[in-house]
Amino acid sequence: MKKHLTKSLLLLLLSAAVCSLNSCRKEETGTPSSGSGGGEGETAGTVKGFFLLNEGNQGSNKASLDYFDYETGVYTKNIYPERNPGVVKELGDLGNDLQVYGEKLYAVIGGSGLVEVMDVNTAKHVGQISVPSGRRLAFKDQYVYISSYAGPLNFDPNARKGYVARVDTAQLGKVDTCVVGYQPEDIVVSGNKLYVANSGGYRAPVYDSTVSVIDLSTFKEIYKINVAINIQKMRLDRSGNLWVSTPGNYYDIPSRTFVIDTKTDKVTDTLEVPNANMALRGDSLLLYSATWDMTTGKSAYSFTFIDTRTKKDAGQNFIKDGTDKNYTAAYEIAVNPDNGDFFVTDAKDYITPGKIYCYGSDGRTKWSATTGDIPGHIAFTHKKLQPLK
Repeated sequence: MKKHLTKSLLLLLLSAAVCSLNSCRKEETGTPSSGSGGGEGETAGTVKGFFLLNEGNQGSNKASLDYFDYETGVYTKNIYPERNPGVVKELGDLGNDLQVYGEKLYAVIGGSGLVEVMDVNTAKHVGQISVPSGRRLAFKDQYVYISSYAGPLNFDPNARKGYVARVDTAQLGKVDTCVVGYQPEDIVVSGNKLYVANSGGYRAPVYDSTVSVIDLSTFKEIYKINVAINIQKMRLDRSGNLWVSTPGNYYDIPSRTFVIDTKTDKVTDTLEVPNANMALRGDSLLLYSATWDMTTGKSAYSFTFIDTRTKKDAGQNFIKDGTDKNYTAAYEIAVNPDNGDFFVTDAKDYITPGKIYCYGSDGRTKWSATTGDIPGHIAFTHKKLQPLK
C-alpha cells in the first residue's frame, strides 16, 4: 500500500500480510467478462486500446485482465477466462506487471511464479515463463528481462538477494540470470544498460538503498548506485534522466524523488517531493503522493507534476475537477502516449473491485469504470483486440 504509516500501524499491516501469505489458495470458477460504458468512442492516434491487469489480493488467486476499446468506448472486465477456457486457474495469484512487446502481451503473476504470455491480438495464452516471485518487465531486442525476488513471498530479514532473468522472447526460454540487490522492483533499459531498483522491502527496517546497473552485452552487474532506502519506481525521460521514487520507511524517513543521469550514473538531484507513483507526459512527470491521517484512518492524496527539464515542482494539481478528493487508495497512473489522456486507478479497500478514471489533457474526467480487485498495471496497445469467434 502506498501510504505514510506509523511504526505500529506498519507492523500491524505486515502481520496481516504474513497471515494472507500463509493462507490456502482457493479454487475458483471463471467469471464471465462484462462490458460497461467507458468513453463515447474516439480515436487516440495509433493507440487502439489498453489492457489493465488487476493484481488481486495476495493469496486470493484473483489476478484478472480488463480491456478498453477506444473505437467503441467500451471497458470490458475479466476477459481472460472466456478467451482461455482451458486454463484452469485462470491468470493466477498476484498480477505484478503488464506490458506489450511485439505481438505478445506479458503479465507477471508473481504469487504463481510465472509470466503469462498472450497473443496481443486475441489475449489468448501462447506460453508461460517460470520465474519465482516476479516483479517487473523490461525489453530490448529479442529479450525480455524480469526482476525476481528469487525466494518466497514473506517478510524475512535473512531473505536472499534477488536477480534479473533474461528470457528469449521467441522461445520463451530462460537464457541467463544476474544477481542484483534485495527484493528488486522496477527495471528500466537505457542504451545498453539495465537499471534495477533494489528495495529490500522484506528486510525492513534494514532496507536496500541501491540501483544495480547491468551491462547488457555481458549481462553482468557492473556496479551499484547508492540512492536511498526502499526504492520502488523508476521512469526514464527523453533527456536520459532516470527518475526514482522512494516511499521512505513509512515512519521517520520521508518519501522523496531522485534523479540519476544515465550518462554518468550519478545522482544529480534530490527533490523533497513525496512520490508514491509517477508517469511521464512529454517533459512533465505526473506524480501523486499519499499522507496517512491517523484520525480518519484514510490517506489524503496530492497530485502534482515536475518539469523534467528544470527539475522543478510546478506546484500545481494536474487533476482540475476536484475528483482527486474522491480517491480512497490511488494506485496506478498511466499516460496515453498518443493523445495525452491520463489514467488514475483507485484500489479502494484492496479486497473488492476498484475503479479507473480517465482524464483529458485538461485534467478533467472523461469517463470512469469499475475494475477488478486492485487495478495495478496498464499497457496500451496499437492492435485492436479481436472479438471472440
